[in-house]
Amino acid sequence: MEYFIKDINLADEGKRKILWAGKEMPVLDILKQTQAKNLFSGTTIGACLHVTSETANLVIALSECGANVFLTASNPLSTQDEVAASLVKNYNIPVFAKKGENESEYNHNIRIIAEKKPHIIIDDGADLIAYMHQNYSLAENILGATEETTTGITRIKSLEKDKKLTFPVIAVNDAMTKHLFDNRYGTGQSTIDGILRATNILIAGKIIVVCGYGWCGKGISKNFRGLGAKVIVVEVDPIKALEAVMDGFYVMKIEKAAETGDIFVTSTGDRDVISADVLTKIKDGAIIANSGHFNVEIDVDYLEKNAKEKNHIKPMVIEYVLKNNKKVYLLAEGRLVNLGCAEGHPSSVMDLSFSNQFMASKYLKENKGLQSKLYSVPEEIDRKIAELKLKSLNIEIDTLTEKQKEYLSSWEL
Repeated sequence: MEYFIKDINLADEGKRKILWAGKEMPVLDILKQTQAKNLFSGTTIGACLHVTSETANLVIALSECGANVFLTASNPLSTQDEVAASLVKNYNIPVFAKKGENESEYNHNIRIIAEKKPHIIIDDGADLIAYMHQNYSLAENILGATEETTTGITRIKSLEKDKKLTFPVIAVNDAMTKHLFDNRYGTGQSTIDGILRATNILIAGKIIVVCGYGWCGKGISKNFRGLGAKVIVVEVDPIKALEAVMDGFYVMKIEKAAETGDIFVTSTGDRDVISADVLTKIKDGAIIANSGHFNVEIDVDYLEKNAKEKNHIKPMVIEYVLKNNKKVYLLAEGRLVNLGCAEGHPSSVMDLSFSNQFMASKYLKENKGLQSKLYSVPEEIDRKIAELKLKSLNIEIDTLTEKQKEYLSSWEL
């Protein structure tokens, strides 16, 4: 058995976590139980995902339906070591990941997955997809890939625009049953969970600055407000900024917000959101966290080079004393705070996301010869997952009568 994990003896603890998460993932379980056990027979799937108990349920479902699955981490801090150990020992699934791996180890593990020459890639952030494009000789078996997150979709769109995308990719992130729920409710709750676990501070009465008002930013902002915080939104898109205003939030430039914010959270997918210039203006004692996929939204390099003092206050909390004597507290090294300081999204939300991943992989398996472009998740898959989720919640909805259908399909009064 191949693996790259810290301690195989954590396996039993990991199995309990996997089973606990599985209780909240009924749609994925239904798919696993109702699809043919040989659905992915002869198919190698390379997965580059956050190695959590929820991800474990996805790769187990794929494996039990015949896939040969290899898993690595999509972030150096997001791996739950006990889950990695359990997948290796209890489920015979090779895992190449450990929490806190360095950049060299991280890249080495991605290379291992690529060298398995997978037929299907399941990615989160597009690091594995990018590696396959840089080493295309490894992509000879590829049927296609699926991408989980907004940041990854942005990278793939760039590949497509430059006419360099060499195999089909399904934008799982853009499925309605993914981004409307995972990004808004999952990120909205888990980001605050990470901040609270790291700091144990009271949110009520604090001034929170949320950078970015996409679906993730919306969820973060609304959850902070629900805990009694005063929320400022920073945006560059006039439509999203207007939406934030209409939703009842303050909207201003980051330079102005820097002077008053107690906690700053980035969720844009872009670099240098909290730049060196912002850090020189930031309020003394401010807490800074990132909820975007990559660790580029906060200028950590500036803090490292210009702080006159650096103190490790507690796990995943670093105090930087700047030259002007102001103190700034960075969480999770500027990486994903919800996974670096907590356990990521709740299982019931990931049930929707990973059911999309399962069905998108099936679609790639059954539709060979797709063009090398970015595809949306087929609407019938999106709706089926929503229907199964409602069924699992014992919720019934109405259906249109034939007269109603006829009325909606006609232009005549």
